[in-house]
Amino acid sequence: MIRVAVIGIGAISAAHMEAYQTLGERCQIVALCDIYTDKAEQFKQKHNLECMIYSDYREMLSRDDIDLVSVCTPPYTHADIAVYALNAGKHVIVEKPMASSLEECDRMIEAAEASGKILSIVSQNRFGDSVMKLKAVLDSGLAGKIVHAQVDSFWWRGYVYYDLWWRGTWEKEGGGCTLNHAVHHIDMFQWMMGMPDQITAVMSNTSHDNAEVEDLSIAILSYPRALAQITSSVVNHGQEQQLIFQGEKARVSMPWKVMASVSKDNGFPQAHPELEQEIAAVANQVPALHYTGHQGQIDNVLTAIENGLTDVLVTGQEGRKTLELITAIYQSASTGTSVQLPLKSDSPFYSREGIMANAPRFYDKKNSVVGFSSNEITVSGEKR
Repeated sequence: MIRVAVIGIGAISAAHMEAYQTLGERCQIVALCDIYTDKAEQFKQKHNLECMIYSDYREMLSRDDIDLVSVCTPPYTHADIAVYALNAGKHVIVEKPMASSLEECDRMIEAAEASGKILSIVSQNRFGDSVMKLKAVLDSGLAGKIVHAQVDSFWWRGYVYYDLWWRGTWEKEGGGCTLNHAVHHIDMFQWMMGMPDQITAVMSNTSHDNAEVEDLSIAILSYPRALAQITSSVVNHGQEQQLIFQGEKARVSMPWKVMASVSKDNGFPQAHPELEQEIAAVANQVPALHYTGHQGQIDNVLTAIENGLTDVLVTGQEGRKTLELITAIYQSASTGTSVQLPLKSDSPFYSREGIMANAPRFYDKKNSVVGFSSNEITVSGEKR
């Protein structure tokens, strides 16, 4: 039985708890930690838990009977908590984004390597049937070399969203929609497309003058003989998201769509149904996942622990790649220049201090509330 502690009892902790309870025959929640212990107590009662409650994660992590820690705190705390937990001999799964800076990511990875423990970064959208099908099709090469990709991470958040005490500042949230919303789509994109050579980006705050950070960004990514574009937003009604990959031979996308063309004698396109059917066949051969979303990722981590492994689908190195893309977007948009990758430690945006010194503050944070009456998360019109 794997013994689990959860640090940070905010909105996303419920997704972790549901996953752990679904996999309850393999794990047990033995501790909760939050600076607001009354909130942790309510959470404990709601989920019918028998566990200890702490306000200090260091005190909690001194226990010998904790194997795995879920870190569900604000981004600026991820690195310190994860490093402390890893040094204490615990496996760690950290909510997105991995951290507030690449310097923090590197400290986390170093601690994981030194401890020999698992460090996994939540990228629950990788654990979806449609994502696995799309990845399998792209890996098959049937679509040909990818020449253009489009990522639309469209979300909508009301004005009061940034009233929560840690949101809307570079210091505590680490950024706006690019870091905290589009991170999922950027992660899936880099997993499928790889890292670019150069990024050029712009960003703005169009609708939330109670936040320092951006609510809209647009980036162009350059690859050898290929381009990609990423739009990150919390101002798009309808919350429609998509990833589109245009290959030399066919287009494949999520939501699932496949189209293939061949050239007529005059260069204009005509459909290629045989290739479309071949691509669809590859997708259909991908077996359905037993668990998806947070359940899928936590199952992946539990399985690795049970088998004595440190190899999980989303490692610290994978989480760092995603943050490197986001950091390059911020650097380009802030400086008005194109940014070459990989980013090095001399980048002005490598550390949190560098980001704080160089990122634009669109507006002052005007309000600060401890919490909202409801913590429901709405995803594309559905509540979670």
